[in-house]
Amino acid sequence: MPLSPGSRVLFVINPISGGQPKASLEQVIKEHCSDKDIITELFTLSGKDDESSLQYWIKDWKPDMVVAVGGDGTLKLVATALADTNILTGLIPAGSANGMARELGFPATPEACLEILWNGDDKAIDLVEINDHLSIHLSDIGMNAQLIKYFEDSDHRGKWGYMREAWRVVANKSQLKATITLDGKTIRRNALMIVVANASKYGTGAVINPEGDISDGRFEVIVMKRLSLWEILKMLCNVSRFDKRKTEILQAKELTIKLKKPAHFQVDGEYLGKTAALHAVIKPRSLRMVLPVNDAV
Repeated sequence: MPLSPGSRVLFVINPISGGQPKASLEQVIKEHCSDKDIITELFTLSGKDDESSLQYWIKDWKPDMVVAVGGDGTLKLVATALADTNILTGLIPAGSANGMARELGFPATPEACLEILWNGDDKAIDLVEINDHLSIHLSDIGMNAQLIKYFEDSDHRGKWGYMREAWRVVANKSQLKATITLDGKTIRRNALMIVVANASKYGTGAVINPEGDISDGRFEVIVMKRLSLWEILKMLCNVSRFDKRKTEILQAKELTIKLKKPAHFQVDGEYLGKTAALHAVIKPRSLRMVLPVNDAV
C-alpha cells in the first residue's frame, strides 16, 4: 500500500477546472477520508501565486502524498512541485480533458480514484523538461499549439467552438522548416507540427504516439509532415490513431529544434507563445505516482 497509518495527504483542488463547482467533490473527499487513519488537508487554488503557495504548503506541512484534484493543468502544477522528491503524487481527475488520467487508466468516479490512493501501485514515471517547463503528457509546436491559441482567444466553447477554430488553423497554416538534433544526430525536416510526446494519446483518446511509454527513459518526437482538417479533428474525436503515412516517429533522450521562424508552442495544453528554438531532455522516473493496480506503465 502507498500509505501507512498516520500518513499525511494534501489535496490540491482547482475550483474551476472542468467548469464545474467542486463543493460536492470536497464533501466526497472528506467523507471518504473520515474513516481512514490518514491525516488530510484541503488546499484550494486561487489563481494567484499558486506555485509559491503550494511550495509553502509542502515545505511547512510535509505531506507524504499530494493529490491533484482537477485537470491536466492541476496535475502539472503538482508534478512540477514534487519532481525529484520522494513525495507521492495522487490524482482525482476533475478537468475538461483529463488527458493523463485517460492515459494512466484512472476510473471516472472520484470514489474509485480515492480508493486508488490507498490501494494503488507506487510507480515512478518520466518527465520531460522543455524550455524550462516540465511536461508529463504531450507538448508541440505548430498547428495544435496554434489551435489552442485560437480557441483560448475566442468566445466559442465546446466541440463546435473547437471545430470553428480548426478551420481557421487550416486556413492560416504555415510549414515549419526545422533543424532537429536528437541525441547528437542532426536531421532537417519540413512539417506542420512537431510533437514531443512523453505519453501516447491526447485527452480525447486520439493516439498520436503508439510507441509511448511514460517510464521507459525516453520520449518520442512525432514529425507531422501533412496535417489536414480531419487530422486536427482527430484531436477532438476519439479516433484510434493518426495516419502513419503522414508521420515520422523518432526516439530520444535529448532534443534540440531550431526553426527558420518562430511558431506557436504549447506544453501539456498550456499555450506559451511563439518560439524559434526548443530544447527537451528526459528526466527519467523523476515523479512518484499512485496508479491503478495492474496499470501497464
